[in-house]
Amino acid sequence: MNKPKGLVDSYGRECAQCGTYKSWENYCKGTAAKGRTSQCLECRNTRQRERRKKEYSTKYEKTKKGFLVRLYRNMQSRVTGVQKAKHHLYAGVKLLPRAEFYKWSENNTIFHDLFNVWEAGGYDQKLTPSVDRLDPFYGYELWNMEWVTHSENSRRGSLGRWGTASDD
Repeated sequence: MNKPKGLVDSYGRECAQCGTYKSWENYCKGTAAKGRTSQCLECRNTRQRERRKKEYSTKYEKTKKGFLVRLYRNMQSRVTGVQKAKHHLYAGVKLLPRAEFYKWSENNTIFHDLFNVWEAGGYDQKLTPSVDRLDPFYGYELWNMEWVTHSENSRRGSLGRWGTASDD
């Protein structure tokens, strides 16, 4: 749309980052005009991705607390549809509350053992602790979750419903 520079109206606004005029649904809620952020979602997400790549984020995510924060966010994004490619696998499933997930993880000796092995192994992706849903038709609920390595979770995911490799 060709709108005057810096325009904010009832339909939308110009992104402070890219300068493109976009409708309000392309902005997160915030404190700027009309209660929305000044940057569009696309620019905001790009900025966040770049920030996460920085060393301090990587170091934090290699601590137990940082690891659990990232893991819960990833679970949340699958369930809410942010990760669109696999949303069909998670649509409508439950996600336990964040505090309950942290408590379950922190009191789970298997998590601590897996994390220590992952750390000692130089953060090898195959050894990364991962939450497996025992029954894929149900969500992230305590009775349906188990700590395994990323490698084991991937192996289980490639097996079909009857325990054989899928044709997909």
